[in-house]
Amino acid sequence: MLDSSNVLENFRVNKTMHSAVPLRTKIRVPSRRTVGRSKKFARALTGCILSPIYWLLAHRYRVPGLDFRKKCALLACRLLFARLKGKYSLAEIYRLFFWPLDSVRYFEFAFSWQALKNLPIQRYLDISSPRLFPIMLALEKRQLQAELLNPHIVDLEKTRLLSKTLGLELRCHADPYLIEAAPFDALSFDVITCISVVEHIPDDHRAVQKMWNLLTPGGHLILTVPCAAQAREELIDQDEYGLLESNEDGFFFFQRYYDQELLSKIFFAITGKPSRFAVYGEKVPGSYDRNQRRKRGDPDYPLWREPYMMGQEYGYFSSVDELPGVGVIAMEFVKPGA
Repeated sequence: MLDSSNVLENFRVNKTMHSAVPLRTKIRVPSRRTVGRSKKFARALTGCILSPIYWLLAHRYRVPGLDFRKKCALLACRLLFARLKGKYSLAEIYRLFFWPLDSVRYFEFAFSWQALKNLPIQRYLDISSPRLFPIMLALEKRQLQAELLNPHIVDLEKTRLLSKTLGLELRCHADPYLIEAAPFDALSFDVITCISVVEHIPDDHRAVQKMWNLLTPGGHLILTVPCAAQAREELIDQDEYGLLESNEDGFFFFQRYYDQELLSKIFFAITGKPSRFAVYGEKVPGSYDRNQRRKRGDPDYPLWREPYMMGQEYGYFSSVDELPGVGVIAMEFVKPGA
């Protein structure tokens, strides 16, 4: 679930597009101001002071993912020793200490970790989730053998570097495949995770079908996608990962927000209903867009405030239909037949 700022227009989808999605939105990404070295240092120092304070304040709202945030700090300590040997970026270590997660990642990681922490996992597939989650899972489960898919080469190399720095390269293989082209046999994996990725895949139905085919009977599939009471698609004027072709207006497919009807069509028609799910979203419509717009264009956005902001502006809902604005649905599926 990424930026949905600078809305230009809403219009009805024509019949050649995703037929179940009634609305489309065009987005322009704002230019980002450059910041001098001294200001970057001052901002980093401010983050060191305020990040732990906002993390503590977020406990007042019982924000999900705060325990996972502690794991990130411990991982940063471990990487700091690797940094002494010149193996890892100081900037990446700093982010792990003071703002490892942003926005709904707190919720998504908390749900996914809770679903998998007690499962015995042998063969694990992750499809382009933020690298921190699959790497942390591999550290927790020493018997796990992982395939981490990511078609974006630059991002993939960062995953490989982190894996190598932590001594995981023999158990975590980073592969530059799209899920549709992944060269694995059916029934190969007992756990598959895909955190906020499916919504960015144009043929999402085919991608989910491939995941389901790769899962063993009795295996667990963890998916998270953005959602809303009324579905929509978004186009954007930048192709961040260089994987898509633009339309005639110079816009690229960006993401979908799934309503209950679209969830049933794309996911449940293949997997059946989830064994459990949770919906987490903004309490007042527009807060997500406002924060994302600042992140895109404002280098002074206070990232250290994210967990506290989540507590103030977001909450749990019993269904997608109840969302007043946008949110995220996290789902756990168990494949029958074990």
